[in-house]
Amino acid sequence: MTAHGTTQPATQEDGASLLAILDELVTLVTEARQMPMSASVLVNRAEVMDLLAAAKSVVPGEIQAADDVLAGAEGVLAEARERAGRVLREAEEQAERMVSEESVVALAEERSAQIIAAAEEEAARLARNANDYCDRQLAQFEIDLGAITKQVRAGRDRLASLTDAPARD
Repeated sequence: MTAHGTTQPATQEDGASLLAILDELVTLVTEARQMPMSASVLVNRAEVMDLLAAAKSVVPGEIQAADDVLAGAEGVLAEARERAGRVLREAEEQAERMVSEESVVALAEERSAQIIAAAEEEAARLARNANDYCDRQLAQFEIDLGAITKQVRAGRDRLASLTDAPARD
């Protein structure tokens, strides 16, 4: 309803929304002439019918706009869920890789401890064998030196006996 008391039909093309049309209806009723001694008012049937027709024409557009907004929100929600699922899967895969790497590291550490223990045992065995070999060689040298010492002693004794004997002229 305009300031002059006439209504112009509101259409979707004019950019009128359902709320604007309802506001016009409220204005039409509140500014209508009151019936004497009654709460009733006189309204122009044609104006009310024009506003109701405009409301009917706007409602499908408003519903479509609401449906579009809802569909857009559902699309955003679906995309967010998909992205969250992707992030969750990637995090689970990362965690699985890390657990796998940890178990590989643990197995490697266990295997390296076994190798070190075996190497230390082998080194100790080789050291014992080397000590035994050296001891046998030294024992043989001792025997050989004992025999050489006896030969040296016998040779010295013979020399001494020759030097003690009278010289022949």
